[in-house]
Amino acid sequence: MINDLLEIINPEIIYLITNWGVIPFWLLLIFIPYHPITNFFAQSIIPLLLLAIAYAYLSFNLYLENNILSGFELYYGLDSLYSMFSSEILLLIFWIHFLSISLFAGAWIVRDSKRYLIPRIITIPSLILTYFTGPVGLIFYWFLRILFAKKISFND
Repeated sequence: MINDLLEIINPEIIYLITNWGVIPFWLLLIFIPYHPITNFFAQSIIPLLLLAIAYAYLSFNLYLENNILSGFELYYGLDSLYSMFSSEILLLIFWIHFLSISLFAGAWIVRDSKRYLIPRIITIPSLILTYFTGPVGLIFYWFLRILFAKKISFND
């Protein structure tokens, strides 16, 4: 029975679940950012814990295949990075990494915008950019925040 379950939980299924699974959290952050439901689900450890479970599961499978050290190839140059991403599992691990960091940044944007009383309509473009482009959305929000908070801070 466990073997049957492990056959069902393949990288393609994990990709679909994680990729589509973050969307409800993003929708909460965009449409009802200050609601208690959003606070409980999207701004808590829950989505990151779920993504971390998938990350750990894939990393363990990579370990079982004796490929765990292949991740260090990314430091050798762009060609090595390209060949590393030819591994389906490593590519998926890095995608989950991106999803996690972007969602964490999106939750931070919502909390920070509430702290500085930045109108929700102003934060929506930042959240959408963060979902699609990660750091670009975060920097876009930072520039908007300067206008509303009336201060520049590089480490808030």
